[in-house]
Amino acid sequence: GLHPAKFHAELLRVALASGLTVHSHTVVKSIERNGSGFRVATSAGTVDARRVLVCTNGYTDGAAAFLRRRLVPVRSRIIVTEELAPDVMARLMPKLMTITENRQLGFYYRPSPDGKRILLGGRDSSRVGDPAAPKLLLRKGLVNLFPELENVRLSHCWFGNVAMNRDMLPRIFEKDGVVYATGFCGSGVVWAPWIGMRAAHKLMGHGEQSRTAFDFRPPSAVPLYRGNPWFMPAIIQGYRIQDRIAFWRASR
Repeated sequence: GLHPAKFHAELLRVALASGLTVHSHTVVKSIERNGSGFRVATSAGTVDARRVLVCTNGYTDGAAAFLRRRLVPVRSRIIVTEELAPDVMARLMPKLMTITENRQLGFYYRPSPDGKRILLGGRDSSRVGDPAAPKLLLRKGLVNLFPELENVRLSHCWFGNVAMNRDMLPRIFEKDGVVYATGFCGSGVVWAPWIGMRAAHKLMGHGEQSRTAFDFRPPSAVPLYRGNPWFMPAIIQGYRIQDRIAFWRASR
């Protein structure tokens, strides 16, 4: 598997080594037209630019107002067991592979890099705070998969946002002169670097290098959505029902 934090650190190192200037912890407050270019207001000051590229996904805020009705943040949560005995790991995960289920609410799980723990993740319908229910639900899923882990403790649990759009497709598009790269739908570690590269070529006018089938229309707005995903618990419940029906049909 790929370690996202290490991957990010290496991308940052390469960018800095190439002479780029990176302003971390700088919040973009607004993007406005300014003559033939744009004025970008940030928490550290104002920048005038000829072109603007917006790369955002699960943490999109009001600065990208056009996307507020088009990107829905969804939490993804992971739990990690305490260290397991070597014979237990050899029995439960003999090939030390990453496994992903194909259900609507399927789990994904893998051994830790040192082969001593099991990591298991899944979708989380919570929207604020850090409630216990999603963690308990993942633990229940872990025990359903591996009953002998019923009394094993968890050592870690964390969550973060991914983002979904209506057609579940990542894309590059242009709106009012601003280029956007977004909509990675839970696969941003794979898609974002590639889409970002194509978007950068588009920004610089490199026609052939920017060409991709994923450069097309903006995502459609989500009905009754204004940035607060109030409907996520109902969506998750709907997926759960779909999974039960699919399991029933497969078992007939």
